Amino acid sequence: MDVVGQAHDGDAAVEAVRRHRPDLVLMDLRMPIRDGIGATEEITSLTAPPVVVALTTFDTDEYVLRALRAGAAGFLLKSTPPEELAAL
Repeated sequence: MDVVGQAHDGDAAVEAVRRHRPDLVLMDLRMPIRDGIGATEEITSLTAPPVVVALTTFDTDEYVLRALRAGAAGFLLKSTPPEELAAL
């Protein structure tokens, strides 16, 4: 797994996806400027979009449902150990 970009807000995330064309995006749902849900909507509307997986603190978070409706393929808890992420 190679990390090709990072973003501090939703607008930067969309720009990074356009620039790097990754296969997978781990999207924090709570970010400044544009949240991860808005960024997910735009990213998943691109031609041949990457898979977007939402990252959240709580598995009962209402943002998870909104992210799935915006096009996220699923979600992971931020507490998921990196080893488990790599094994997916």
